[in-house]
Amino acid sequence: MTPPGTGAPASRAPGLVRPATPADIPAAVRTLASAFADYPYTRHVVAADGHEERVRRLQELFLTRIAMPYGRVWVGGEGRAVAVWTTPEKDPAPGFAEVGPLIAELAGDRAAAYEAAESSVEPHRPQEPVWLLGAAAVDPGSQGQGLGAAVIRPGLAAADLAGQPCYLETATERNVRLYERLGFRTTAEVPSADGGPRVWCMRREPNVHG
Repeated sequence: MTPPGTGAPASRAPGLVRPATPADIPAAVRTLASAFADYPYTRHVVAADGHEERVRRLQELFLTRIAMPYGRVWVGGEGRAVAVWTTPEKDPAPGFAEVGPLIAELAGDRAAAYEAAESSVEPHRPQEPVWLLGAAAVDPGSQGQGLGAAVIRPGLAAADLAGQPCYLETATERNVRLYERLGFRTTAEVPSADGGPRVWCMRREPNVHG
């Protein structure tokens, strides 16, 4: 899921965008935690008690246990923007199996809501290999500078080179318009589950012409 403000047009200098290294993890986690703290989906599926620390830990788990070892991560603006992907290059199933119990623990008393939300979206997810944009975020103080679109584009280009589609899910209508500008189209609009937010499933076909 991606929070608001990630896909602003790159109308200003976005700063250097590059693949993340282990040294980038602290800044990337801070950016993800700040961006997702008040995201509607996160508010629905993560307990209110100690919410911000729970969100920070969830983002750290996804980044360090799944995306870095099994996927691709780009950072921009010295970690003020981050795009976190899983890809068909490596099967992330072992990482998800490892963090599954920890996710349920961090969800706390919202674990059932998390399961319900996942179950409602699961039928709409691609069955074939795709590049999954699992998280994209810009530090709240750095939004509107083009960092979001800039940090996402290397993943789109890599997927194009591989000839594979991209997929994401978002829980804000504002993001739908932003991702449409990056070539995504809505494939499903999933009604709220258990009182949670609506979820848009979005897909981008590979641009074989570069």
